[in-house]
Amino acid sequence: MARQQDPFIGRDILNGQFQILQKIGSGGMGAVYKALQPAMNRMVAVKILHPKLANRKDLVSRFRREARAMSHLTHPNTVKVYLYGELEDGSLYIVMEFLEGKNLNQTVRAEGPMPLERGLPILIQVCNALEEAHRAGIIHRDLKPENIFLSQQGGMRDYPKVLDFGLAKVTEREMRPGSIILTQEGMVFGTPEFMSPEQAQGKTLTPASDIYSLAVILYEVLTGKLPFDAKNPMEYIQLHVMTKPRPINERVPGKTFPPLLWTVLDRALAKKLEDRYTSAAEFAHALQAVLNGATVVPPFGGAPMRAPLPSAQAIPTPLAQPALARANPNAAPVPPPPHSTPLPRVGTNSGKPPIALLVGVAAAFLVVGAVLAAVIMKLVMK
Repeated sequence: MARQQDPFIGRDILNGQFQILQKIGSGGMGAVYKALQPAMNRMVAVKILHPKLANRKDLVSRFRREARAMSHLTHPNTVKVYLYGELEDGSLYIVMEFLEGKNLNQTVRAEGPMPLERGLPILIQVCNALEEAHRAGIIHRDLKPENIFLSQQGGMRDYPKVLDFGLAKVTEREMRPGSIILTQEGMVFGTPEFMSPEQAQGKTLTPASDIYSLAVILYEVLTGKLPFDAKNPMEYIQLHVMTKPRPINERVPGKTFPPLLWTVLDRALAKKLEDRYTSAAEFAHALQAVLNGATVVPPFGGAPMRAPLPSAQAIPTPLAQPALARANPNAAPVPPPPHSTPLPRVGTNSGKPPIALLVGVAAAFLVVGAVLAAVIMKLVMK
């Protein structure tokens, strides 16, 4: 049976502004294409939502929100959005910069854990990109190594770009009238290995939630391992909520780090969000101190950032959906399919796509059950 040709390949869109050359990733919601913009003599990535999904208000709202959120961000370490809107056939599109390179997960899997001198500058730049997003009222809420893309720009190696704001929480001031409320309070979604405790419990997220995820990412980048050992997503959720992470100097036999590094990570990984750094900029400041070889973190000169306050209405969040592995590692992020369940990203070397979880109630039962088990054990031991 002949394979059906993609109708977009070879097509000119937006009155000839862009020429679609090839597909570089696809999913249930749509596809990402490499395209030429002749007027600018540059390659771009074009994300297009399937026309058949145009009547799905939840998916359309998510797609528009991703485009709107990203178009407001100008930091050089955030992937650039040039244009977004609707094609003649009703398909929604986002035109963004075309990136070549590998994501952070692919890099660590191929080359092994990074030395401090390489890993810390990458995460410091990511912190700076998130600082802009947080100040704009945008929380990423699905930070993971797959969403940090390492490219080369201007001869600079390891130039990180933060991708995939498709799960971003946009605060009330970023909403437009008529924005649809996509989930209810208490729902949990994201990637279990990198979830903050409050996200694992379906609670309100703040910039400190992204900081927790970044600390987990840095831990894995430097050791090749996550702070916890777990066999399934539910176990990761329970560990994030209840268990203190293993100090980084104890994670890999024979591998040591400056004592200040764990001091910094321990604060970023605090169970209570109010015990973490007040902003991504403050976290970057602390990481810079480690990179400089300091023994203590000097006072932070920046003004503390307050978390965006949600209104009395529910904050708009996207439907719980699995993240999709891109067909091409050089592709821009691809929207996840709406109704599939790939294997979870468990362990450090599986390389399998993570899943989004709708387990708010289940996570609560896990926490209560673990507490009760601890009490019973104490009674038995008496």
